Amino acid sequence: MIVSASKTLNTCIVLPASKSISNRALVINALSNGSMPIENISDCDDSMVVVAALRDMPRVIDIKAAGTAMRFLTSLLATRPGEEHIITGTERMRNRPISVLVDALRALGADIDYEERAGYPPLKICGRRLKGGHLMLPGNVSSQYISSLLMIGPTLEQGLTLALEGEIISRPYIDMTLAIMRQYGAKAEWTGEKEIRVEPVPYEPIPYYVESDWSAASYWYEMVALSADEEASVVLPGLFEDSLQGDAAVAKMFEPLGVETVMEQGRVLIRKSGRRVETCEWNMLAQPDLAQTIVVTCCMKGVHFRISGLQTLRIKETDRIAALQKELLKYGFVLTAEGDDVLQWNGEMTDQPVVPEHVSIDTYDDHRMAMAFAPIALVKGCVVINNPEVVSKSYPSFWEDMRSAGFNIEK
Repeated sequence: MIVSASKTLNTCIVLPASKSISNRALVINALSNGSMPIENISDCDDSMVVVAALRDMPRVIDIKAAGTAMRFLTSLLATRPGEEHIITGTERMRNRPISVLVDALRALGADIDYEERAGYPPLKICGRRLKGGHLMLPGNVSSQYISSLLMIGPTLEQGLTLALEGEIISRPYIDMTLAIMRQYGAKAEWTGEKEIRVEPVPYEPIPYYVESDWSAASYWYEMVALSADEEASVVLPGLFEDSLQGDAAVAKMFEPLGVETVMEQGRVLIRKSGRRVETCEWNMLAQPDLAQTIVVTCCMKGVHFRISGLQTLRIKETDRIAALQKELLKYGFVLTAEGDDVLQWNGEMTDQPVVPEHVSIDTYDDHRMAMAFAPIALVKGCVVINNPEVVSKSYPSFWEDMRSAGFNIEK
């Protein structure tokens, strides 16, 4: 797909609903017997596979590339007495480790077997009434493991006490889970700096409305930052200042990159501020999904950066650190990785001249690679995005929204 830039940027975009909130609400609603409606559910691939699984409950559940669905449904299925399911996914999903979650669920009494290779999907799950109790997990595991366990806590005979050791990553996602659980009547709280207690108090069915997605908003922040239009502005309805989403931090992160946010009733206005910095440093431990957007924006604006807290990026849909290095090198940017959690650019460029119209961006089956690189067209005139359909994982209408904002999109 060829994306060509518009000269101006002044639009109103209705973002997709939050995938993170949708998936949590779907699972918790099911655990509360699913008798009340959820409004504004995300129509992305990751949420639709959860909707389909909960609706049909086939013996073999294929969640495709949806990591959140794999983790959340594994715990939910383990709590359904008398049911037997096999949960599987794409080849990439079958190579993403899940032993931390399986071991934790087994410790709570779950009956789960590996169908092929130990430590990886597909899983055979025989549901049963779980006893619950006390669990200890490393704090630096994926927050999706932690959220998956917390959500089933109210259904366990003894509830759940979860102690986290060491550094806790992606805490905002844990807080989001706890907040939604409490909205459904659960008694779930931090009882210490690194301990959470969920009482065996059943969920109460309630109607629920899902807010818009701050992660999706990040690409529009990037477009405003990179646009040559000094009057560039985008209105984004359905976003809230007191959001449950950790990625609402994107508003602060883009301030030094020349974008200001005006919070209005039930929407935000983003526009150029005229501010410019030479160097930025962030710790994205709590917002890893914003890393690609920030990295590409900084490179295209010539802003040197050092970003830490990226340890989960190696095991996402692809190795996102390696993918960013490889694709930005096509434009001459030499990014340096330190271990598994730091990525930086100090201004180093290759000597090889770059011909923008010849650059073709690979997306590695990763929706965020496609969406983070598409705004480059505002700087380079155009960009070719390979396998653009990957955006359906979280933002199915992304290309249509870019087209409505004035971009030329050619297949």
